[in-house]
Amino acid sequence: MRYLSAIIFAVAIVLAAFFLGNAYVKRAQPKGVISVTGSGSENFTSDLIVWEGQFNRMSPNLKQAYEELNADKERVRKYLVDKGIKDEFFVFNSVQTIEQQENQYQNGNYVGSIFKGYELIQSVKIESEDVELVESVSREITELLNLGVQFNSSPPRYYYTKIADLKIEMISKATDDARLRAEKIAENSGEKLGDLNSASMGVFQITGQNSGEDYSWSGAYNTQDKKKTASITMRLEYEVD
Repeated sequence: MRYLSAIIFAVAIVLAAFFLGNAYVKRAQPKGVISVTGSGSENFTSDLIVWEGQFNRMSPNLKQAYEELNADKERVRKYLVDKGIKDEFFVFNSVQTIEQQENQYQNGNYVGSIFKGYELIQSVKIESEDVELVESVSREITELLNLGVQFNSSPPRYYYTKIADLKIEMISKATDDARLRAEKIAENSGEKLGDLNSASMGVFQITGQNSGEDYSWSGAYNTQDKKKTASITMRLEYEVD
């Protein structure tokens, strides 16, 4: 009887060791995973335009230069209003004053400088959701030359005010695309797609439509083109059952 008990106890230890060892092997064995990258893109048209320009006057007399610049400011303001741009959509920045000096040379050697006059510069910034109107005025701004205003215009910049909503939509599209890719890979491998382990968002890019603009590792943000394309990538990792 004593020997029988010993045999049963030994068998129990062997069976317990087998099952525990088998469980350890299964737990230690890593599950298969599928890593995929999906993309989403959307074309859109900018709904906000920002346009800037500056004008200047120069005179040996500071007061005279300021009076002439102030007269130019009123001409610019009237011109913009007459073109249909309301006062609340543009702002004049503070006047910048620069003393202009002219270098003097004798026999090729610098001997000093003389005062030429005061150059006064003022800029104006127009920001409006009426993109077409401001765009049109920016093309016709040289008409101010006929009014005696030396106006230097910068190219308009284009933005989109619903960028946050667009970004969420792009993330959804890229995620759906990545899952479809993962499901296809699992199907072709004879496996079943399991739980999602991780998801990470790639760089959000905004480029001009049909511009051939390069993507940037830090994210491109085009402001030169009115018509743009937004794109984003999502990287997903799934378990395989």
